[in-house]
Amino acid sequence: MTEATAAQLAPLVTGGAFVLAFIFGAVANKTDFCTMGAVSDWVNMGDFNRMRMWLLAIAVAVLASAALQAAGLVDLSKSIYPGPSFTWLSYLVGGFLFGVGMTLGSGCGSKTLIRVGAGNLKSVVVYAFLGIAAYMTLRGILGAFRVGFLEKFSFSFPAGQDLPSLLGISRAWIALVVGIALVAWVYSSREFRANRNYTLGGVVTGLVVAGGWYVSGHIGHIAEDPNTLQEAFVATNSGRMESFSFVSPMAYTLDYLMLWTDKSRIITYGIASAAGVIAGSAAYALASGKFRWEGFRDAEDTAMHILGGILMGFGGICALGCTIGQGITGFSTLALGSIMTFVAIIAGAAATMKWQYWRISRQG
Repeated sequence: MTEATAAQLAPLVTGGAFVLAFIFGAVANKTDFCTMGAVSDWVNMGDFNRMRMWLLAIAVAVLASAALQAAGLVDLSKSIYPGPSFTWLSYLVGGFLFGVGMTLGSGCGSKTLIRVGAGNLKSVVVYAFLGIAAYMTLRGILGAFRVGFLEKFSFSFPAGQDLPSLLGISRAWIALVVGIALVAWVYSSREFRANRNYTLGGVVTGLVVAGGWYVSGHIGHIAEDPNTLQEAFVATNSGRMESFSFVSPMAYTLDYLMLWTDKSRIITYGIASAAGVIAGSAAYALASGKFRWEGFRDAEDTAMHILGGILMGFGGICALGCTIGQGITGFSTLALGSIMTFVAIIAGAAATMKWQYWRISRQG
């Protein structure tokens, strides 16, 4: 593998990320795929349909990702999720705060991008504050707290924290059990089966996540980088194989735009995927007549969305991902930390919705 070939792979990786994210953005807009909405429907109305759509996406991602690994096309252990370091407090605190933030900010990271594409100016503000807080947690003052305190509470699994490594059972068998169990429960609902949009949103989202692993983990994989003589994954911010996650990519997008003339800054998988979701959502919104400009209702509405963005930026970095990044992408690797973060995000969102309901009832 030559250096010239490595340079040629970068546009394939970023282009593939953009196309997959474009598809996700359009389909998520069409089907109203929303993880915050899934929790809200469950907590406030006892409606599990959008939660089933989220779980269907997880099932498809788990099964398709395991199939890619079984075929020798990717190695999921090369991603950030199943590593040996189990930073349990970061998963719990970060996930919970992300859940709080996505409720205050009217949607998670992916929903923020989808709403930006559909003309929602509130989500533009959420995007900005989420990206800034995420960058501060990656490399700034909030990062010192993350590394100096939260990540101190951890322990190590020598073989990795994914369920196949922990249980000593092959990935294929665990993926089959988890995937089939989730699919069976999802389709046990007649109402869910009757609405094709639910299936479309769940299946496409799961396949897009698996497609992301293929793009960065197979197409973008270099067995030996000529510069370092080590294995490399082209055009990823983490230096490892990546699929979809929408917290750090917002931070890196802001960094790229602010330092545009710095030639060391490049378009990465994450940056391309964030742009793709906005573009796909905008394309669908414009084609369907759903594009609408929307602004803040009042000062309190503004404050809640700003706070939501900040909490999502901080929480998403601490937890190593968002409802897509950990809740589907990380979950597809069967990493214990991803499953823990998934539960923590739901708990944070549910608790915040209960608080909002209590606050409204007092005012009434």
